[in-house]
Amino acid sequence: MKVKVGDRAPDFTLPDQSGGVVSLKDFLGKRSIVLYFYPKDFTVGCTTETKSFSERYEEFKELGAEVIGVSSDTVESHESFASQCNASFTLLSDEGERVRSLYGVESSLGLIPGRVTYIIDRSGIVRHIFASQLNPKKHVKEAMETLRTIASN
Repeated sequence: MKVKVGDRAPDFTLPDQSGGVVSLKDFLGKRSIVLYFYPKDFTVGCTTETKSFSERYEEFKELGAEVIGVSSDTVESHESFASQCNASFTLLSDEGERVRSLYGVESSLGLIPGRVTYIIDRSGIVRHIFASQLNPKKHVKEAMETLRTIASN
């Protein structure tokens, strides 16, 4: 199953970079969610993307959104990666790629885990999906534009 715009975002529970446990449902009713799936900690594109989200994190919070990054890297890897990228938001470890599969995030060329961002409103409905393996900074721009549109409606 592939999640589409208008679908209810599937709930999940995964460990974060601090070893705590985070569920999507923890945010519903409180904040919109920018859920971005990325291929791998410490790679050029993923570092660029995560640093870009980090640089604009306060703006996301002002728009009533929480940013959550997901990859199949370990909790320990995420802890170092978050520190390197100055990311004060949540990075989740999806080691078995269960959540990636749940959302239907496809691999590029059948090898590289996909880079896809989902904007989920406070009620849990997917409002926008953006996929681009080669333009990591555009994920931040797309997310910001979508949240501004949601906020103005």
